[in-house]
Amino acid sequence: MTDLVALRRALISVSDKTCVVEFARALAARGVELLSTGGTSALLREAGLTVRDVADVTGFPEMMDGRVKTLHPAVHGGLLALRGNAEHQAAMADHGIDPIDLLVVNLYPFEATVAKGADYDTCIENIDIGGPAMIRAAAKNHLFVNVVVDVEDYAALLAELDAHDDRTSLAFRQRLAQAAYARTAAYDAAVSTWMAAAIGEGAPRRRAFAGTLAQTLRYGENPHQSAAFYTDGSGRAGVATAKQWQGKELSYNNINDTDAAFELVAEFGGEAPACAIIKHANPCGVATGATLLEAYTRAYDCDRTSAFGGIVALNRPLDAATAEEIAKIFTEVVIAPGADAAAMQVFAAKKNLRLLTTDALPDPAAPILTFRQVGGGFLVQGKDNGRIAMPDLKVVTKRAPTEAELADMLFAWRVAKHVKSNAIVYVKDGATVGVGAGQMSRVDSTRIAARKAEDMAEALGLAEPLTRGCVAASDAFFPFADGVEVLADVGATAVIQPGGSMRDAEVIAAADAAGLAMVFTSMRHFRH
Repeated sequence: MTDLVALRRALISVSDKTCVVEFARALAARGVELLSTGGTSALLREAGLTVRDVADVTGFPEMMDGRVKTLHPAVHGGLLALRGNAEHQAAMADHGIDPIDLLVVNLYPFEATVAKGADYDTCIENIDIGGPAMIRAAAKNHLFVNVVVDVEDYAALLAELDAHDDRTSLAFRQRLAQAAYARTAAYDAAVSTWMAAAIGEGAPRRRAFAGTLAQTLRYGENPHQSAAFYTDGSGRAGVATAKQWQGKELSYNNINDTDAAFELVAEFGGEAPACAIIKHANPCGVATGATLLEAYTRAYDCDRTSAFGGIVALNRPLDAATAEEIAKIFTEVVIAPGADAAAMQVFAAKKNLRLLTTDALPDPAAPILTFRQVGGGFLVQGKDNGRIAMPDLKVVTKRAPTEAELADMLFAWRVAKHVKSNAIVYVKDGATVGVGAGQMSRVDSTRIAARKAEDMAEALGLAEPLTRGCVAASDAFFPFADGVEVLADVGATAVIQPGGSMRDAEVIAAADAAGLAMVFTSMRHFRH
């Protein structure tokens, strides 16, 4: 017995009408009867196609502002009936139900409505009911019924019909059914996530996440790991929505690092030209400057060794002068909110360099969720969008910081938020001069950051490390005074940290003894 099923009758009801006329015309040319609803029906008629309204099939008009139109046995019976089952066939004959072999539905644009910032009532009205019900019915009965929920599958279905004399195989219908269930799951996840936020439910009893495949990756973090990249439909500016202009496909690690770089540089918005260079999800150089070129050069001079093969993120459109400087070393990815023609021409000679552009910077203050899988479950939290301003700082030492020190401390604090804990960041004149990341001991991070500064001073031919006269930021409190003592030894003059240690008094006393200014933020930035 063959698993091939002929396609004779199709119900098409779509919100996204991209290519639907051409698709319906191709079906009609194969002798497929077309059923449709509302705007889709009108559009197909205007194109000269013969279409039967679902209202004619059900015997009921669309009602309640379109809320009720397909929820009827004449529709669901046609989708769910088992062909060849005598009882089902008898029921269809008794009630005048004809089989439906193809369902084409792509749902009300709920996600897009939410993304536009629509009010509660408008979002509610854009929750599709009949569409998901039909999709689930057709997908369940995939032994006999085809279900298409993505415009991208129109061509695949037509190719399948061409390959099998206007019939489809079970394997093909199974793939369509899987995609259909994933779509309704994603739709329900979007609705439930939006509603939880709308009603102030921070930790709902059930939580769902979903995504759409953007790219099948060559491998994951390592070659023996499989991987894929999915987008969440939020439209947030970044690696998921960027346009890639050149270079080979992004890898798992490229995507992860590019996201880290762009989220960091977004902290500086449009205040001044800024650059962040990332390696293995940690910043190895961050700076602002009078120009983008100056910002990049200062960021690069923080740690030239680690910058090799790194990711460069910019908060301004890329220009030719900056592109020429970046092109002097091997760089994996450059991401920026734009690039001029001259800059793109510079990069054209670097075939392995990926250039990504976005329409905007992400909003670092946006209240979005992040999640991480653990064995048997996953952790969900709000993205760390905490920010500190001058009025939030509490001076705890005898010496108050100068205005220049305060500016650098706030800069260092923004960077520390994006460094793996335990994090220590040295900054001087709006540029990092040493970064210590991911150590089990905070004092080790302090020493590593200082050693990197010493190495760069030697490489740049400087008389002394740039940590002399710098400020330091710590993402969490100093548990002991030894960390502050190291900061003083390497030349830091001021420190910004959350405070809150049992030994705060000892830490403050050590700062006073060294002549350091210290401020508390009462906010920490652990990043694991």
